[in-house]
Amino acid sequence: MKIKQVEELVGITRKNIRFYEEQELLTVGRSENGYREYGLEDVKRLKQIRLLRRLAVPIEEIKQLFDGKRVLEDILERQLAALDRQKESIRKTQLFCRQLLEEAHTLETLDADTCLEQMDKLEKEGVRFMNEKHQDIRRRKQRGALLGAGIMTIMMLALIGVMLWGNSVDPLPIGMLLFFIGIPILIIIGVWVAMTGRIKEIEGGEEDEASKY
Repeated sequence: MKIKQVEELVGITRKNIRFYEEQELLTVGRSENGYREYGLEDVKRLKQIRLLRRLAVPIEEIKQLFDGKRVLEDILERQLAALDRQKESIRKTQLFCRQLLEEAHTLETLDADTCLEQMDKLEKEGVRFMNEKHQDIRRRKQRGALLGAGIMTIMMLALIGVMLWGNSVDPLPIGMLLFFIGIPILIIIGVWVAMTGRIKEIEGGEEDEASKY
């Protein structure tokens, strides 16, 4: 089967599938004409990968599991331990926020230096606060996708305006006019469909490098 069918069956994008191939989690055969040819076993493997990734299992550990160097029980036990650490980290973060709330701070009375020192101390004890850099990068990518789609839309609308103006000066047959106007309209639709997919990819973290997993 082709990659589009695999996308639909597994529920991930081709960008993810290519990424997993690059990470050697999946080995896909090729047809006589050189195109990738996916089978039911590939779909099964991709669903296994998707399941483990949704449990936040690192790519490297998934690779070791598929290579027979680790067993599923060990992987899941390690993941439970990691989730327990995350839960404890969230609990301490909540306590820190509650402390600030109970102290009835205003923006003017908030001692940011002291708070940051306390956060640094908590981080040394294992607490993990939000990675603002990662969030900012994700938002920047989303804005870039929206901006690109917006610019292309404006350009296509301007082109439609030029066509309508030209038609008012030198009228075309209605069928031909609709044909020419339909092209930029289809481009606009295609751009926004692609932009929607791009936003979903960014929100899903599908572009993260293996080192971040």
